[in-house]
Amino acid sequence: MTDVRLTPLDGGSLARLLEAAVADAGPLEVMPPLDGPPGWTPERRAAFLAFHRRRSLDPATAVETTWVIDVDGRAAGAARLEAAGDVVEAGIWLGRSVRGRGVGRRAMAELLDAARTGGAARFVASTTAGNAAARRLLVGMGAELAVRGDDVDATLDL
Repeated sequence: MTDVRLTPLDGGSLARLLEAAVADAGPLEVMPPLDGPPGWTPERRAAFLAFHRRRSLDPATAVETTWVIDVDGRAAGAARLEAAGDVVEAGIWLGRSVRGRGVGRRAMAELLDAARTGGAARFVASTTAGNAAARRLLVGMGAELAVRGDDVDATLDL
């Protein structure tokens, strides 16, 4: 059985997360778009680190809690929760090599537990119409889906 653990993001785990992203995901799968040539350029790597420091690690600017998804002891993706009142928004990305192995389902279950423990009343997530695996995962955990063109919003009352 695959060992899946969520490790809180910190300076050391952020370096491991960047390594996983570069080795096993495209930049547009794991971070906002950045002008410039495609691929994991030095500028894009620096932007990835700055993005996570700003959103999760810097107490003055943090808006979400982020975890590294470790699979068999190796960084393989990230999971996040962003609270707004009693609603919590979730997000996950996984490296290509671990997709389709139940890792997303197990990570999402841990996010649901963290949301409940944190007092959230509603769990929301977004994906695209073309991401059939994410849609199946969300429906499988009991979420209701609302499709608007290519955007799919999932809602689950906790």
